[in-house]
Amino acid sequence: MRPSVPARIGSWLVALLVGLVYGVAGTVAHAYAVGWFPLGLILGLVGTAALLLAVRLLTSDRWATLATGVGMVISTMVFSGSGPGGSVVVPQTGLAVVWTFAVPLLVALAVAWPDRLPRTAQAADGGA
Repeated sequence: MRPSVPARIGSWLVALLVGLVYGVAGTVAHAYAVGWFPLGLILGLVGTAALLLAVRLLTSDRWATLATGVGMVISTMVFSGSGPGGSVVVPQTGLAVVWTFAVPLLVALAVAWPDRLPRTAQAADGGA
């Protein structure tokens, strides 16, 4: 049984809010590094992929996953620009460029991933 339309819209709004919050956290934390190792970027990308995967698997809804991803992308873009006073939260560095492009790519991958991989005729026949 499919959920009602108001329930689906509510889940999309919650997913958007979660994406906005996580996008802000990842955008601020991606620049953290321990020596030469970009720990913040790696943890941010792993967390982004895990959140998108969790939303996709728990809701079985591409739209909820897309809403989460749109929230992440919006917060990344908003915090990557300069503020009204000219202050910049995310300076243009190599890590920032990787973060800016990796988030939309992960979102596209999570949304476009097929629900179920088709079985080939050879696998259905037992590999003979």
